[in-house]
Amino acid sequence: MKKIIPAILLTFLFSCVNNEDFSIPDISTEDPIIPESNITTFSAIKSLYEQAVNNGNSTAKIYSDTDLYIEGYVISTDKYGNFFEELIIQNKTDDSNPDNDPRLGFSISINASNLSDTYQIGQKIYVKMNDLTLGESNGIITIGKGNAAEVEQIQASEYQDIILRTNEIADILPKIAGFETLTSADLNTLIQLENMQLNRYEMGRTFSAESFDEFDGFRLLESCETGVSVFLQTSTFADFNALVIPQGQGHITGVFSRDYGDDFNVLIVNSSEDINFENTNRCDPAEWECGLAETLGANNLLYQDFEDQSNNRFVEIEGWTNYIETGTEAWEGYSSTSSNASLGRSCRFQCASSGDVSNIGWLITPPINLDEHDGETLRFKTSNSLADSSFMEVLYSQDWDGNEATITTANWGVFAHAYIVQDTDSFATWFNSGTIDLSCQTGTLYVAFKFTGGGIDSFDGIYELDEISVDYVE
Repeated sequence: MKKIIPAILLTFLFSCVNNEDFSIPDISTEDPIIPESNITTFSAIKSLYEQAVNNGNSTAKIYSDTDLYIEGYVISTDKYGNFFEELIIQNKTDDSNPDNDPRLGFSISINASNLSDTYQIGQKIYVKMNDLTLGESNGIITIGKGNAAEVEQIQASEYQDIILRTNEIADILPKIAGFETLTSADLNTLIQLENMQLNRYEMGRTFSAESFDEFDGFRLLESCETGVSVFLQTSTFADFNALVIPQGQGHITGVFSRDYGDDFNVLIVNSSEDINFENTNRCDPAEWECGLAETLGANNLLYQDFEDQSNNRFVEIEGWTNYIETGTEAWEGYSSTSSNASLGRSCRFQCASSGDVSNIGWLITPPINLDEHDGETLRFKTSNSLADSSFMEVLYSQDWDGNEATITTANWGVFAHAYIVQDTDSFATWFNSGTIDLSCQTGTLYVAFKFTGGGIDSFDGIYELDEISVDYVE
């Protein structure tokens, strides 16, 4: 294949191979010579796409009277089978000078395999943008061919004339961040999450070789610092799909992306070696040990359906605690007849457009005395609207003293058997928690519904809660 010769540099000679054998990588050692005046930025290209979207278009085609290039670095590889017919590139080798030169990334769609034979991780490349198209594919900005309707793949016969590699192989330093701080600007870039572990209910599972895995496996990872969770996405065609995911805690490095249906954020590793969970001390919370009850008592000890609350006003109920740990939002009354309708009036936590980096809110029941009755149980219903990696937990404490000042220092465990609406569930449905057995414990119990999210676009979900009921047999 002929090495690319920019039109303005025809006097330079480059080595070539047979034009008809497109599977043979270009092995020439000469770097392409691209004048600075012909190089634009990732930001400028992204702005062209955003302008097109604002004008009602779904894609943006790049037109230029002169050759126009972007300069970037490869951060993905198909060598281990977890990326297929695409290159992920970002404009920087690290996260320095974010104000002057924001760190951005693109996916390039290519109808070819074995791209790692030509482009290594860290390889500096130039992409000739003339007549290429930008659009959104599965929630991420993608470069390819095509027209105003959609982005199509760059064909095998032409991609090496568009994506020009250099001899420079750079060390890519991932952005080290908490998952809750990432935004859509971090999509298609390499990130590293610290103090992470596989969710305890995923223990012993492979990356993507379980009987229920179809096309991709999704495994829930969680932060030991914040509790924030993210799905690890692995192709069922990955070479390491049958390996068991490490079960300790540590750091993981991968490409920040979206799932195929553009429903939630995911992390995609290049290989299993990108996971370093060598710390054997996991951070699992205490779990309520009673499990689910077989019998629901006919007597009610506590019931709340929020019907007497005001829409969009913070919940105020005698004996209940509506506590803001961080941010400016709290649990509020909510009523809707839309496709995600409330159950009459419900309770919700909404951090979208809050403007807060972090929103954490607690709604805590009055004390429940487990010594007065037999056969106590807990039930509730949950729903969500585009959870966007925010999450809700249902916790318990037997040592909280009822004061807001001690909420975060009390010991809180988790009702592990209670079902809470998941990020992957339908947003239009209300889900029953199941009947949680409370009867195996004694003393005073507080139940807390805790929301964790934030006002940034990758973390700004909405959770709804209703029909909280504590019952007993006698």
